[in-house]
Amino acid sequence: MLEVRRRLRERGVLGINRRNAEYVRLWNPRRLYPLVDDKLRTKELAIAAGMPVPELYAVVSAQHDIRDLQEALKDREQFVVKPARGSGGNGILIITGRRGELYRKSSGAVMEWVELDHHISNALSGLYSLGGQRDRVLVEYFVQSEPELEKISYRGVPDIRLIVYRGYPVMAMIRLPTHLSDGKANLHLGAVGVGIDLSKGVTLQGVQGIEVVESHPDTGNRLAGLVIPHWDEILKMAAECFEMTGLGYLGVDLVLDEKHGPLILELNARPGLAIQIANGSGLHSRLELIDEHADPSDSPEERTAFARQHFAA
Repeated sequence: MLEVRRRLRERGVLGINRRNAEYVRLWNPRRLYPLVDDKLRTKELAIAAGMPVPELYAVVSAQHDIRDLQEALKDREQFVVKPARGSGGNGILIITGRRGELYRKSSGAVMEWVELDHHISNALSGLYSLGGQRDRVLVEYFVQSEPELEKISYRGVPDIRLIVYRGYPVMAMIRLPTHLSDGKANLHLGAVGVGIDLSKGVTLQGVQGIEVVESHPDTGNRLAGLVIPHWDEILKMAAECFEMTGLGYLGVDLVLDEKHGPLILELNARPGLAIQIANGSGLHSRLELIDEHADPSDSPEERTAFARQHFAA
């Protein structure tokens, strides 16, 4: 075990204890956590900063709001239901189509309105929220995935995760829905994480769980070598989230919509570390380099240029 730890340190791999002690606690004041722990507050913050986000159809704050929601959604065939304070993809329900009062989920399964009503009621009660606290529920636009990304995904919409440190993009991956993940782009549910060359926006190796994979488990398509569209814009948007939130160690999640381009999906003050496996590279050495060269006066454009120069695959 000691030998394994030594080798991981030599490769610059960041562990959870070090992440918490040296980066999350030092650079993320707790008073700022509510800005990213609540998806509705994050959306409002992004809109105020001029950042593009998925359109919000409705906010359900109490049980009696559910009755009005059915009427509000009568002309919507596709939408996403998500708890405002949910984590890890828990409680997110993706509706990809409907026939009358029958709603089709991203997995292909069908549910009735009474089941949707029950799901929202559970979310309001705090079943999916951080700490089990009472919650609100967002109903928003269902992103139409960029066609290039559909080649390496299964049914759901892939999202792109970037780690941003002191305003500098550090590492990136794209998370691909699978049959196992029920069409959701969440690694702990079984989605595939694929590293991205930060300089060129080109996909690298993939990982599902702790297993490195070369092709998507459902489509069979090769994962490496795909150029992510709008990469310049994605990097700049991620860098700008530093000014938007004040958080120095941040996970930025974006989606690529066919019509609207990159959209901010959500932010995370305690982003996971599996991104290192997907990239075959450690975070710690990159974070140390930023500490050596970071300039508080650098603009988002200058910070992204630094990242592209120093963090190429």
